[in-house]
Amino acid sequence: MSGAALAGAAAALVGTRFRLHGRDPQTGLDCIGLLGAAMAAIGRPLALPAGYPLRIRSLHLWLPDAASCGFAAVDGPVSPGDVVLLVPGPAQFHLAITGPEMGWIHAHAGLRRVVCQPQIPDGRIVHHWRLSPPS
Repeated sequence: MSGAALAGAAAALVGTRFRLHGRDPQTGLDCIGLLGAAMAAIGRPLALPAGYPLRIRSLHLWLPDAASCGFAAVDGPVSPGDVVLLVPGPAQFHLAITGPEMGWIHAHAGLRRVVCQPQIPDGRIVHHWRLSPPS
């Protein structure tokens, strides 16, 4: 499956309720749950962590290795389905997925739902990944 498929799967989740540690679109998703649900929808399910604090010092406690999840690090412009890791504040991390029309899809805690917005969410980009072809 391609990045475009991931972008489409993420876009289909726009409007889903936000829930911290949420992994099921029926009950709510957080940003990791959004990625997991979109990946499952394209036939590439992930084992993702569920019990982490809001502030963390070590990224590996929050998100598994990107390569083991089928992603490769990339530089340069984003494409549909790319995933970025943002640091919006001290010891905070947030994921966003580039949508089919190049908007940003993410689980917005303040709005309490998955949204697509034209501008990238607040934070400094620290990682940029693209879905690798299945092996």
